[in-house]
Amino acid sequence: MPHPPAEQLDLVRRVEALGFESVWTGDHVSFHHPLYESLTLLAAYASITSRIRLGSAVYLLALRPPAVAAKITSTLDVLSGGRLIFGVGVGGENPKEFEVCGVPHRERGARVSEAIDVVRTLWRDTPATFKGRFSHFEGVSIDPKPIQRPGPPIWIGGRSDAALRRAGRQGDGWVSYVVQPERYARSLEKIREEAAAVGRSLEGFAAAHLTFITVGRDYESAKATWVRILSRRYAQDFGPLAEKYGVIGTPEQCAEQLERFHAAGCAYFLIDAICDLRDERESLELIAAEILPRFARRG
Repeated sequence: MPHPPAEQLDLVRRVEALGFESVWTGDHVSFHHPLYESLTLLAAYASITSRIRLGSAVYLLALRPPAVAAKITSTLDVLSGGRLIFGVGVGGENPKEFEVCGVPHRERGARVSEAIDVVRTLWRDTPATFKGRFSHFEGVSIDPKPIQRPGPPIWIGGRSDAALRRAGRQGDGWVSYVVQPERYARSLEKIREEAAAVGRSLEGFAAAHLTFITVGRDYESAKATWVRILSRRYAQDFGPLAEKYGVIGTPEQCAEQLERFHAAGCAYFLIDAICDLRDERESLELIAAEILPRFARRG
């Protein structure tokens, strides 16, 4: 469940004040529980913040016409003063979500790959022309253009081989989730191989990880909270996943687990504080006080 609007906005103001570098929204059109629309929510954040970057992790691009996504994100980048990070992904765990949007579930990967090129073309060119499988237009302009030129960075979300290929061939960054550090390192190597295969440089490429973290007084109580919250969120049992994929425990224990991802090549943690809604502010303040300084000192 999301916070009521006033609480949601107040929390984001606090996140910026605590020194976090960015704030992120998840994205679904239809989900197991209520969820605000991601880019609408980021637009609300743009008007009440001044420094913090605004990211989607990750926007299900196949569910929307890419020209509409290009228009919304261009506007959002302008309104925020050039602070948007456009994280995109394929999704697919909820086929009904594709049905309600009129998008064939089996086409979602191909649609996202093409839509990334469509969005970049419309961000960049005036007028723009594109001929693809799903999009075909000539001499079209979408203005105003984003402040970030040639456009906001596009980070690719996912852990499948297809997602890694997409990240290497098209991404300005990559966001993993529900992986262990060893797989993270192997995945980064696959991304590098894909980039090399098409002659792309990965200079400035952002290697990120969506981090489900529960900080508590001890490991066992934090684990119980992590399992309870995520099992409810995703309507499946997260008990068997906690020790493999959770960042769980005291601040010291959580920092040690994050260190393993850092050693595997991760340079950007998307912190998702897994706790009861009433405790989220306190949890983020604890993370900012006890964990962030350990990594900020090293840039």
